[in-house]
Amino acid sequence: MNKIIETTNLVKKYKKSKVVNQLNLSVEQGDIYGFLGPNGAGKTTTIRMLLGLIKPTSGDVRIFGKNLLENRISILSKVGSLVEYPSYYGNLTGYENLEAIHKLLRIKDKNQINEVLNIIGLTKAKDKLVKNYSLGMKQRLGIGLTLLNSPKLLILDEPTNGLDPAGIQEVRELIKGLPSSYGITVMISSHLLSEVDQMANKVGIINEGNLIFQDHIQELRKKSASKINIRVNDPNLAQTILNKEGWNVFLNENKEIVLNENEDSKIAYIADKLMRQQLAIYRIQEEKQSLEDIFLQITHKGGRVS
Repeated sequence: MNKIIETTNLVKKYKKSKVVNQLNLSVEQGDIYGFLGPNGAGKTTTIRMLLGLIKPTSGDVRIFGKNLLENRISILSKVGSLVEYPSYYGNLTGYENLEAIHKLLRIKDKNQINEVLNIIGLTKAKDKLVKNYSLGMKQRLGIGLTLLNSPKLLILDEPTNGLDPAGIQEVRELIKGLPSSYGITVMISSHLLSEVDQMANKVGIINEGNLIFQDHIQELRKKSASKINIRVNDPNLAQTILNKEGWNVFLNENKEIVLNENEDSKIAYIADKLMRQQLAIYRIQEEKQSLEDIFLQITHKGGRVS
């Protein structure tokens, strides 16, 4: 796969504080890359460096395989971006807003406006004043403005922030279709893993300026695999019996046997084994961490995901 974004030991320092520290991002062609982190983790600072809005203190940014500092104009001509809230003219229609930017960009193909309206799903509302749009429609229009130059890369900073559930779904469905239908690679920042989980195929998690996880989202989902907690009358004896048989079990703070398995046949075997040893089983309970739980856990700890 071709790397669309690649950073090497990227650092941004303000006075003595490192807002971004030794960041090594890798976004491949066709990715929807979810860039996650708590508020203040360094997401927006990183995005501003990727867009050439601020200079890194040190490190390297390569987009489309080229150094950003040396090829800024040619690179950014193929990049669309929406940082924070979109700008639009409320007293103009959706079509007129797109037309204004179309003229500023000196795009010759007038049909591009209608194509963008179709992509963002606002063809039927193109003659409606933008001040009368819903929040979701306004955000889709904002994304539409970034698509007028037919970008190969789209960078969105918190695009669902402040939207109601209907607006979030509208924007989510729009973003999900961009790589497959239009060949656009997308990088989207957010502090909500639950939102990114429904869009992204790859995730990078930043905390206090450090990249603590970067991989396909399936790898993060594996960490949310369920555990089985078994409460018995003699937990220490139960642990000894199962460990001798090769089962990797431990006791939690409630003195329950914790089994990192969730197959019915294995649970049934262990329950039968313990009862044959004259142990009383009081409860067998499944405990499952959500992706959101894992995200909060690793960002609060501030460590790297193993």
